[in-house]
Amino acid sequence: MSDTAGHSHSRPHAFVSLNPRVREGLLVSSRRSLLKASLAGLAGLTLPQLLSARTAAATSGKAAPSKKSVIMLWMTGGPSHVDMWDMKPGAPSEYRSPFREIPTSLPGVRICEHLPKQAAMLHKMTLIRSVDCRFSNHEPNMVMQTANPDAEPRLSPSGHLYPAFGSIVSKHRGANHPGMPSYVSLNLKSRSHLAWAGYLGQQYDPFLGSNVSQMFRLPGSLTLDRLHDRRALSGQLDQIKSEWDTSGSMEALDRFGQQAFDMVAGERAQEAFDLSREPQSTLDRYGTHEWCRQTLLARRLVEAGVSFVTLDLSHHSASGTWDNHGDNIPPYGGIWNGLRPLLPVFDHLLSTLVLDLEERGLLQDVLVLALGEFGRSPQIGTQGSTDGRDHWPVVMSMTVAGGNFRHGQVIGSTDRFGGEIGERPVTPGDLAATIYHHMGVPQDTTYLDHQGRPRFVVENGEAIRELVGG
Repeated sequence: MSDTAGHSHSRPHAFVSLNPRVREGLLVSSRRSLLKASLAGLAGLTLPQLLSARTAAATSGKAAPSKKSVIMLWMTGGPSHVDMWDMKPGAPSEYRSPFREIPTSLPGVRICEHLPKQAAMLHKMTLIRSVDCRFSNHEPNMVMQTANPDAEPRLSPSGHLYPAFGSIVSKHRGANHPGMPSYVSLNLKSRSHLAWAGYLGQQYDPFLGSNVSQMFRLPGSLTLDRLHDRRALSGQLDQIKSEWDTSGSMEALDRFGQQAFDMVAGERAQEAFDLSREPQSTLDRYGTHEWCRQTLLARRLVEAGVSFVTLDLSHHSASGTWDNHGDNIPPYGGIWNGLRPLLPVFDHLLSTLVLDLEERGLLQDVLVLALGEFGRSPQIGTQGSTDGRDHWPVVMSMTVAGGNFRHGQVIGSTDRFGGEIGERPVTPGDLAATIYHHMGVPQDTTYLDHQGRPRFVVENGEAIRELVGG
C-alpha cells in the first residue's frame, strides 16, 4: 500500500554532465545558464532525434510519420473488473458486486450501473475481459506498461530497465510535429506509477506535464527575441558542445540541436498546454474534476503533435486510487465507499474523450486505452475488510477505442466467478504489438540492453486480430 522501500522519487536527468543547476558565479538569467537549464528541461523530448529522422526520411524519399497517437488512461492501483466490466450477478454473495448491471448498446453485453455513458456508446469501443496480467505488480507499475513480464523491480534487479510503450514510440517514431514532445505524462502523482525509458536512455523518458510552467518561463530580462537570436546563440552552443561528455545519453547538440530551442521559444507547445485557449463550452463539457481537465489536456496534446500520452488517474502518491482493499485499510476504501465515487468520474472522462475525438475527426488516428496493473480478487471482503478486494494478477479487463480498429465487440471471457481466464487470453505482448501496429513501429524492432544484447520490443505477442483484422 505504500511506496516501495528504496525507490526514490527523485531521478537524475539526462544532462548531469552539463551541471545545469550550477550557477558558476552567474545568475540563471545569464545566457549560458539558460541554455544549460533549458537543455535539462528538454530531457525526454527527443526533438533533435525527431528532426534528424525526418530529414533522413525526406532524403531517402520515405514518408514522414503519420499523425497516429495513443492516449493511455492509466488506472493506478488496479481497477476491479468484477465490479465494472465483467460483473457476475449470479455468483454467491461473497463474490457478487454490490453494484447492479445495466444493458449496453451491444446486445447481450452488460456492465456496471455506474458506467451508463460507456454503456450507451460501447458499440464504439472494445471491451477485453481476458487480459493476462499474471506477472504484474504495482509500485513500480512496469509490466503492463512495458509488456515485459520481467519488468518487476520488486523481483528483478533489472526490472526497471525495460522501456515503456511511450519510450519505444518516442525513440522509433518521434512526435507528429517538430515543435512538440513525443511522449508526455500527465497528472503523475509518483514516479512509481509509471514505466520509464530504462535501457533506451533518459532522453526517451516522458516529458512531465507538471514541469510545464518551469519549461516555458524565461528568467530575468530574457525575451523571446533574444532567445531567437541565432547568431548570438551559436557561440554559446559551440562552447557548451565542446564540454559535452561523449558518453552522455542524448545527442542533443548536433546540427539539429538548435531547432530544439524552438520548442522553448515557440508558441505551439505553450498553446497546447494552455487549457484557457479552449472554448468555455468545451471546458464545461469535460467538467472541473482534475482527471477530466487532464483528459482534455491529453486531447489537446495529441492534436498538437504529441505521439503518446499517459494520464495517471490517481489522487495519491502511494499505490494508487484504484487500490480498493477495504474501508478499514485506508486511504482508498473498499468497493462501495472507495470505488463507487470514482466510477462516474471515469465514465464521464472516457466517454467525453472518445466523443470529442470523434467529433474533431481524430478518433481514427488516436488509440485510447484504459487499463491498470491487474484486476481485483473475485472474493469480496478480503484481508479482514468489509467489502474490499485484494490484488488479482491473474486476469483483468480493459477498454479500447479509436485507432481505426474494429470495435463494438467483447474479446475474451472469465469463469463464473471472474477469477480465471475462460477463453481468448490477451497477453501484455499482444497489447504491445497492437500499440506498435497502430503507431507503425515494426514488431521486430530491437534495442540494446546494458550488455549490448538486442531485445525485441515485442516478446511473445501479436497484434490483437479481433481489433486489427487479418
